[in-house]
Amino acid sequence: MTRLVVTGTDTGIGKTVFAAALAGALRAHYWKPVQAGLDANDPYGGADRDHVLRLSGLPDDRVLPDAWRLNTPCSPHRAAELDGVEIDVDALTLPDADPLVIEGAGGALVPVTRQVTYADVFARWGVPAVIVARTELGTINHSLLTVEALRSRGVPIKGIAFVGEAAEDSESTICQMAGVQRLGRLPVLAPLDAATLAAAFAENFDAGDFA
Repeated sequence: MTRLVVTGTDTGIGKTVFAAALAGALRAHYWKPVQAGLDANDPYGGADRDHVLRLSGLPDDRVLPDAWRLNTPCSPHRAAELDGVEIDVDALTLPDADPLVIEGAGGALVPVTRQVTYADVFARWGVPAVIVARTELGTINHSLLTVEALRSRGVPIKGIAFVGEAAEDSESTICQMAGVQRLGRLPVLAPLDAATLAAAFAENFDAGDFA
């Protein structure tokens, strides 16, 4: 059984694009437990699952519905409060799907509730995490902190996938110091569509590393 959590070192770093590429390459199911922030002006739909559906090449039935769908683009714990709902962490059980790519929100320590972070939820699931990290200035600190946060909770780490322009020293330093596998780097793509994303993933990653 192949189940992976895709988490990030920060928000807006390309985690959803990478998750789409990974799910497409593995022909996996994709699931985002909590979607916070819906953009009515987005031509592709306001949720990450809409972007994954467009970019992964997966059929609709493999892009699973969000467990919670919240309106405000902020941390899930606050978005839920503003929507007047309570996220039941105990109800966040993994779908019966294999292979499965699960996408968190923002970074590993983003609160799901005021008591529980995503990293805590990952630990409950016992599913290996793929850390998505940017290559820009500051990534060494953010990446190493993310590794520490996951390890302190006993979350197994599959490795780190970078997104952005090449930064050889930063990428190698992070993986050497953290003692984690360097999975590859997804470059900035223009245009970004299902074909260019699939080609870039195949060129820069080995799908066998995610088995």
